[in-house]
Amino acid sequence: MATGEFTDKVRILIKAGDGGDGMNSFKAFKGKPACGPDGGDGGKGGDVYFVGDKDMNDLFPFRFTSRFLAENGEVGGTNRCFGKSGKDVFIKVPLGTLVRDEESGRLICDVFEDGQQVLVARGGNGGKGNVRFTTARRHAPNFAQKGEKVKQHYVILEMKVIADVGFVGFPNVGKSTLLSKISAARPKIANYHFTTLSPNLGVVRYYEKSFVAADIPGLIEGAAQGAGLGHDFLRHIERTRMLCHVVDISGCEGRDPIEDFKKINEELKEYSEVLATLPQIVVCNKCDVYGAEDNLKAFKKKYGRKYKIFPITAISGDGTRALLEGVFEVLDTLPPVEPVPVDEEFEYKANEDLSFEIFKDEDGVYVVVGGLIDMLCRNVVLNNPDSMQYFQKILRLRGVIKELSKMGCKEGDTVSIGDVEFDFIP
Repeated sequence: MATGEFTDKVRILIKAGDGGDGMNSFKAFKGKPACGPDGGDGGKGGDVYFVGDKDMNDLFPFRFTSRFLAENGEVGGTNRCFGKSGKDVFIKVPLGTLVRDEESGRLICDVFEDGQQVLVARGGNGGKGNVRFTTARRHAPNFAQKGEKVKQHYVILEMKVIADVGFVGFPNVGKSTLLSKISAARPKIANYHFTTLSPNLGVVRYYEKSFVAADIPGLIEGAAQGAGLGHDFLRHIERTRMLCHVVDISGCEGRDPIEDFKKINEELKEYSEVLATLPQIVVCNKCDVYGAEDNLKAFKKKYGRKYKIFPITAISGDGTRALLEGVFEVLDTLPPVEPVPVDEEFEYKANEDLSFEIFKDEDGVYVVVGGLIDMLCRNVVLNNPDSMQYFQKILRLRGVIKELSKMGCKEGDTVSIGDVEFDFIP
C-alpha cells in the first residue's frame, strides 16, 4: 500500500546463487598428456539475507529496486582449485517487516531487531570436480558434478509498526498534536482531515522511563472492510501493547464524542478480536473549546466505569503529565512487544525431491522422470562409461531398476532417462 511517499507493502523477487560446476580436467606434463584427474570443486552460490535497519521508516526504496539476485558460484579450477563462492545479498528492511512466501502465504520471518540477519534463501552447493570421483578401481573418472541450481521466488514484504502504544481515533481529533507534545516526533499537523497519511513514531520519555508511541492515521467508518485506508493502517496497531483512544470531546465539527468512540471500537473489533481486547485508555482532547465540559461529563457518565479517562488540551499540553503517568501505569502490567511467531524455521533451498515416475511412450520406450532423475542428470555425465556405472548403481539403490522390472521392462528394452537412452539390463 502506498500513500504519497509512504509504502508499507511490496512484492519483490529473490534468488540465491547457483552452485558452480565441478571441473573435469587432468594433469598434463610434457610427454605425458594425462597424468591423473585434478578438477576442483565449484564454488557455493551466494545466500539471501534480510537485515533489520532502524534507520528505515518504510518500504519505499523497494518501489525502485525489486529484484535481488545473489552471485553464482564459480566453476572449479584445474590443479584441484576450488571455484570462488558467490557473494551473498543483504536486503535491508525496516524493523517490524514480515516476509511471506507469495505462493503459499507462509510467514518466513519477522525482522524485529536492528541488525538482525535472517537467512531466507540458501545458495546451491558447488559441484564436485572429477578428482572427487576417484576410487580404488576408478583411477581416471572423466566426469564432474554440476552445481546445484536454485529457483527464484517472489516474497511479500509487509511492514507492521513496532510500538508500545497506538494512538487511534477519527481524523482531526489531535493525535499528531499530542504526539508532538509528548515526544520529539514532528508529524505534519494541520486543521483538516487526513493530514497524517502514514504512521508516525515517537519515543516518549518521562523521567527514567520511556515508551514508543505510534500515531496511526485517522480511521473512518468501514475501515475494517477496507474503506478509506482502513486495512492498511489497522495493520500497524496489531502488535501494540495498548491503545490510547483519542476523542474530540468538544464536538466542534458537529460530531458526537460518544458515538465516535463507539464506532471506532466497533471497527477495531470487526478487524481483529486481538485489537478489541487490547488495554485501552481514553484521551478526551480539546477540553479548552466551548461545550467540551458538558460533553466530558456525559462521556464519563457513559464510559467512566469501564475506562480510565484523561481530559487534555494537546495544543497547550495541559493534562499530558497525568496522561503519561496513566500510560506507564498500564504498561508496567503488560509483557513487552514480541515478534510474530513463525511455525517453524523456513528457508528456500535447492530442490531435494528424489521421487521418480515411469511411463511407457507410444514407441514402447520406458521413460523415467522426476526429482531423482534431475539430481542424477546434474551429478553425472550420462554419456561417459565411468559415469554410467555410477548412474546404474544409483538406479538400483533407489529402486528404479526394480520398478522397471515390475512394469514389464525386459532385457534389451529401451529406457530413456534424461538425454540418454540405453538398453535395459535387469
